[in-house]
Amino acid sequence: MAYRLSLLDKAPVLQGESPAAALQRTLQLAQLAEEWGYHRFWLAEHHNTAQLASPSPEVLIAWIVAQTRHIRVGSGGVMLQHYSPYKVAENFNLLASLAPGRIDIGVGKAPGGLPLSTHALQQGVDAAKKGSFAEQLQLLDSWLKPTQAQPDVEGLAATPLPSRPANRFLLGASEESARLAASLGWQFVFAAHLNGDRQLLEHALSTFSHLSNGQRALVAVQVVVADSPAQADLLVSTLRHYHVSVKDGPGVNVASLEQAERYVRQGGYRDYQIEPRTPSLLKGTAAQVHAQLDALHHNFDIDEFVIDTPITEPVARLQSLELLATHHLVAA
Repeated sequence: MAYRLSLLDKAPVLQGESPAAALQRTLQLAQLAEEWGYHRFWLAEHHNTAQLASPSPEVLIAWIVAQTRHIRVGSGGVMLQHYSPYKVAENFNLLASLAPGRIDIGVGKAPGGLPLSTHALQQGVDAAKKGSFAEQLQLLDSWLKPTQAQPDVEGLAATPLPSRPANRFLLGASEESARLAASLGWQFVFAAHLNGDRQLLEHALSTFSHLSNGQRALVAVQVVVADSPAQADLLVSTLRHYHVSVKDGPGVNVASLEQAERYVRQGGYRDYQIEPRTPSLLKGTAAQVHAQLDALHHNFDIDEFVIDTPITEPVARLQSLELLATHHLVAA
């Protein structure tokens, strides 16, 4: 195979399970992912969600990188709109100093939660002074770039300054995000696990490649692998996605109708539309899924896929990821 596999985890909490147990399972998954040959292990950021135990990827990165050997560990991603770019840079420069050559910083534009948590995270923040997302990302980029010397007494740096800074990734699903990533020299990750529009994928990847002197983007995809096509169909039969469109406001993709309705209530929106969407995922046996990944690789010059497995049942989820990786290694 001519492409790498990486893994995105959201630390799902099962019904009746403690968050501590879910986080132990995330650590075990990271250790298994390293054993199975995954290149990266990324943690998502979600707020005010009892079913997910990862509001702070930075904390989990430190914990996981200390208990693995060589797999790259990072955020998929930090929701920059909530935070000071300087503080985010400090966090990741510290992580990169603790584990040189193993840290990734992925940054996303989404809120990572519903309006209540967004308001709480941004309480007291002057929106006019905060600037646009692009301006925030430019500031973050300036704090993350390696410098040749310490600043003088009046200077400012996001210390500690690591010998090998975190690799920088912008997560998005638009040509605008592809342009922004290229303009800053960041790698681009197209979020096909959230938006599977093939035409948009093609345009975004082409734009990024053209503006970044031929660099290839990563692509995040939802994947479910089982021993048979029928088993895979059964595992995904209850998966649903909903898109909430708000007039003159931010839209959002959520995993249930109940979440969509909560988003509308918490935001106080009156003019909106909730649309069900078929999840964009690859499913089947390992051979069938790799055939689909091969096609994407050849059609769009994709060298690395970030795998999101949306099922939460632990045994089926582990089996899916192991079958995918084992087939990949054997075929390689």
